[in-house]
Amino acid sequence: MKLSRLLLLLSGFSSLSAAAFEPFVVKDIRVEGIQRTEAGTIFSYLPVRVGDTLTDQKASAAVRSLFATGFFKDVRLEVEGDVLVVVVEERPAIDQITFSGQKEFSKDVLKSALKEVGLSEGRILDRALLQRAEQELKTQYLSRGKYAAQVITTVTPLERNRVAIQFNIVEGGVAKIQQINFVGNQAVKEKALRDLFVLRTPGVLTWYSKNDQYSRQKLEADLETLRSFYLNEGFLEFTIDSTQVSISPDKKDIFLTINITEGRKYKVSEIRFAGNLIVPENELRKLLKLKPGDQFSRERLTESTKLMADRLGDDGYAFANINPVPETNRETGEVAFTLYVDPGRRVYVRRINISGNATTRDEVIRRELRQMEGGWYSAVLLQRSKQRVDKLGFFSEVMVDTVAVAGVPDQVDVNVNVVERPTGNLLFGVGYSTAEGVIFSGSVSQNNLFGTGNAMSLQLNTGKVNTVYAISFTRPYFTDDGVGLGVDLYRREVDASSLSISTYATDTYGAGLRLSVPINETDTINYGVAAERTDIELFADSSQRYRDFVAEFGPDNTALLLTAGWSRDKRDSVIYTRRGTFQKASLEVAVPPGELHYYRGQYEMQWFLPVGRENVLQLTGRVGYADGYTDKPLPFYKNFYLGGVGTVRGYDVASIGPEDESGDNIGGSRMALASAEFFFPFPGLEKDRSVRLSAFVDAGLVGETYDFGEMRASAGVALSWFSPMGPLKISLGFPLNATDEDEKQPFQFSIGTVF
Repeated sequence: MKLSRLLLLLSGFSSLSAAAFEPFVVKDIRVEGIQRTEAGTIFSYLPVRVGDTLTDQKASAAVRSLFATGFFKDVRLEVEGDVLVVVVEERPAIDQITFSGQKEFSKDVLKSALKEVGLSEGRILDRALLQRAEQELKTQYLSRGKYAAQVITTVTPLERNRVAIQFNIVEGGVAKIQQINFVGNQAVKEKALRDLFVLRTPGVLTWYSKNDQYSRQKLEADLETLRSFYLNEGFLEFTIDSTQVSISPDKKDIFLTINITEGRKYKVSEIRFAGNLIVPENELRKLLKLKPGDQFSRERLTESTKLMADRLGDDGYAFANINPVPETNRETGEVAFTLYVDPGRRVYVRRINISGNATTRDEVIRRELRQMEGGWYSAVLLQRSKQRVDKLGFFSEVMVDTVAVAGVPDQVDVNVNVVERPTGNLLFGVGYSTAEGVIFSGSVSQNNLFGTGNAMSLQLNTGKVNTVYAISFTRPYFTDDGVGLGVDLYRREVDASSLSISTYATDTYGAGLRLSVPINETDTINYGVAAERTDIELFADSSQRYRDFVAEFGPDNTALLLTAGWSRDKRDSVIYTRRGTFQKASLEVAVPPGELHYYRGQYEMQWFLPVGRENVLQLTGRVGYADGYTDKPLPFYKNFYLGGVGTVRGYDVASIGPEDESGDNIGGSRMALASAEFFFPFPGLEKDRSVRLSAFVDAGLVGETYDFGEMRASAGVALSWFSPMGPLKISLGFPLNATDEDEKQPFQFSIGTVF
């Protein structure tokens, strides 16, 4: 082939010699060297067309443009007469990507990670991209603490200009934190500072928590915890100067060093108020959690300013701001604060918008709101509204935002956005407890029937002692002011032959109505009426007392039950309670024309006290009283029983109290129970709220009188865990004053949710 002119470009960034050729008009363009790439693809990137005059500048631009595609590793332009010949050498395509030696990650996870950096099957091989892919794989292993991981890449040529890439991975071991050192601490011991950290050196349970593996996110959170600790202890000028993370040469050990400057402790000398005091100063001072003479605490200062902002918010000042400005005296170690109050403009709520509720009706949410449209903005009412909507249990998230109305300075809109979650359940479960043995349970329920907020359920529980069949319907807003109505149909079978009480069996059928009347935000009164029929079966070893009852009233009897109850819930959380109280009282009375005449009342109070940052002390008291009237006795199967999980641990279930002539427990009409339980985090899982240990002391009595000399007590330790299989409770209790006749059961547990 005779070339009239030849132009060779070594790279996309080469420049053409001015004397390389004379400019000419391109009559045709031909492409050579392509195997996979379509000629049209090259024409689309080529900035030269037939009819154009090819110059040195246009030739350079053409080569640069084709190189920029990344498809080619060599590009040449040749000229044959008036024909421009584009000669290319394609980069190989990636036909397959394989891995060997990987155990920590699945192949799909690694391929997905490589795809994020642009390397995948079918793409063009780029050596620079291959290096980024290797680095990405190492990053994946670094995230799991495997700092010694090695990645060796093998590229194997295949036919038709394709390649196979294999990543040979040597994972190595997981690097563990061997030391956490603090430099500069004088007032606080190093061990106390290490205890603040989630990150820690290897321990008994770090194989589960992975807290002995370095994580930048965990370290940043730990440093903020450290900063908060010092600021809450009065070290106003505390700083973290630097943090060093080093790794041993064999990449198996990690060492953390935190350099700090503690400064000195400060006490509050004075707190002044300035700015626009819409609320009287003496009222704001009552909200102060940090007072003159106290040691400085950022936590208490922040709580104080929030309470003040909320107080201003109650009067409609939605955007109130309290800005504390310190004045320190380093010589005396005192700090004075001036709280600048800026209430902003008073606003009222124009409109409340609800979104996200595809199933739940608007009215179900609106009836829980305490902030009204057209009313002055109130931070407390908004917070209470959010809590009430959240307690419905229909939503996984409840978000409340306040948005200023454009062009209107004294109005805001409140946006309530919810994320619905399934409220219907078809559940089947298997549980086990030391009292009931294996429990098979199932339920079909819909807590938000057709989006109305009404609830309906069908329940089946089968245990060794209790078998329950029940269907119920509840309408929480039977009236507009929140009076709820419930209907129950049930059958309850009790077989006491496996317990430590005198044997008997009952089969009870019943139907009832329930009313709940809210008194305020925390108090509710319940009323109910039910009719029951109970069939009694006795055995050869049943108590004579049971026989006397059946002889007088027959093996079956009816009861008309009137019930009343009251509850007051001031807990900060239902699942993970740290502070607050919970009280409830109930009374059940069997009245004529039913054959049974008795009353049975109970009262319980729980008191939760935070101890430190993570510990909680729970105090529980319960008392019960029952008796018959109109010369009729209390039915024996309505007696109180104590012993086992939930009452006095360490004693066998229902084993505390009076016994019959055979030595079997028969319960009693009087009951008293007290418990003190100290909850604390599981070592190594301090930040995991689903697992907690506790130390407890239980005491209780059952009898015909409140004879505290007959009280039984125990002490021990317990474990509570919200496991994937349901709540797990394990206790190891040791009776403190048991007699030889008492039946002991030190180890007790239950697992599984009974629906």
